[in-house]
Amino acid sequence: MTMKLALIGHPVAHSQSPALYDAMFRRLGLEGSSYSLVDIAPEELNRERLLRLVDELGLTGFNVTVPHKVAVLPMLDEVSDEARAIGAVNTVVVRDGRLYGYNTDAGAFSESLVPHLQPCHTRALILGTGGAARAVAYALGQLGIEYLYVSRCPKGKDMVPYSEALRLADASRLVVNATPVGMPPLQALSPWPDASVLGPSHLCYDLVYTPSPTRFLAEAAARGAAVVDGKEMLRLQAEHSIKLFMGMFFSPTDCKRF
Repeated sequence: MTMKLALIGHPVAHSQSPALYDAMFRRLGLEGSSYSLVDIAPEELNRERLLRLVDELGLTGFNVTVPHKVAVLPMLDEVSDEARAIGAVNTVVVRDGRLYGYNTDAGAFSESLVPHLQPCHTRALILGTGGAARAVAYALGQLGIEYLYVSRCPKGKDMVPYSEALRLADASRLVVNATPVGMPPLQALSPWPDASVLGPSHLCYDLVYTPSPTRFLAEAAARGAAVVDGKEMLRLQAEHSIKLFMGMFFSPTDCKRF
């Protein structure tokens, strides 16, 4: 029994997903399984390209990362209720030539965040408005944590510019980076403009997992803030995803053994 999986995004060369999935393949006894990286620029992403990729690589399914998590939705045959509510997909299962979309980011983020929450973390600022940010917002809503998106070009009531976010930092003690800023090739940059407004009561979470710490987390930690990188979320979303991929071969009861 083998599985052929891939990660689709732009860029993807830095991704640690192949090593992570290779370890899971060994643990599950899925000899001969493989995980490929496929770099597709935004202007090249379309349903025909996805179907051709599935056919050429013989894919069981694929993961989707920045910047395609939102754009991929209309290219799929079916989308789970949760993924539709979030408005983003990071896992696609291929079954009988049809593409089924799911979101495992929200659950993974929630699971990795909860152990670090303190009573003061009732309000959050989410840096970014893309697919990852939407998954974060969904998870925070499920946890009863109020949030605002922080954007360079805010366009809604739930969005504020970065200048306003700095003024809100005293009341919003949870700050989550859901932008690509901090990962290659932007590893020298931080999405947060002024670490001086952060302090010991803040929890700063960066979805970026390499490098670690990012500049954002290093500067936050220097101000006494608690910091969490994206490594645990990466692991958890991959485990949730592979259960979906394994659904091709095993019953739900069998998948629970993972």
